[in-house]
Amino acid sequence: MLAEKDIPFTSLVEKPWDQRPEFFALSPGGEVPVLVEDDGFVIPGADAIIEYIDEVGGQPSLIGDTPQERAGVRGLTGFFDRVFFRDVVETLVVEKALKRLMGTGVPDGNNIRRGYAALEEHLKYINYLAELHKGLANDQLTLADLAAAAHISVIDYLGDIGWDRYPDARNWYGRMKSRPSFRAVLADHIPGLPPPAHYANLDF
Repeated sequence: MLAEKDIPFTSLVEKPWDQRPEFFALSPGGEVPVLVEDDGFVIPGADAIIEYIDEVGGQPSLIGDTPQERAGVRGLTGFFDRVFFRDVVETLVVEKALKRLMGTGVPDGNNIRRGYAALEEHLKYINYLAELHKGLANDQLTLADLAAAAHISVIDYLGDIGWDRYPDARNWYGRMKSRPSFRAVLADHIPGLPPPAHYANLDF
């Protein structure tokens, strides 16, 4: 969102499981992300950061210009940030990546199967939305597209999406991958866990 608004920034990696006191001073709940302005102004939490960036970043708004547009975009964004994350991202990333990186055990096959089943249902929904509009919420680029694409990029990094079954979702995600703001996301790699060959390719 910062890149879409052409706001320069520096991103830093924080491992929430380290529970650093310095980070808790910025985020009392110990959650990421946290935005720290040059003047020391601190905003913890994605929702508050998003609203702030949309207000200070100027037009076009990525949330919407009318109450109806904003409600629709916020509702769909919340779906991806909470439901999709809970059902798919949190399950598959914990089991297939974080357990290995944190040394906390072996993957749970039952959890992985549940994550895959949820992924298929959510991809059907995304494919349906992509059939209706150029974006997921409407015909404009919105926060819902950025949120969905960010979560999907995490799963695609693990090589877990059968894109051929969801052509409209695939075309939509291809457009998202081609945006300059998204290239930095696709260039970000997890140490010791390389992505599949197709991950950053626009033709996938």
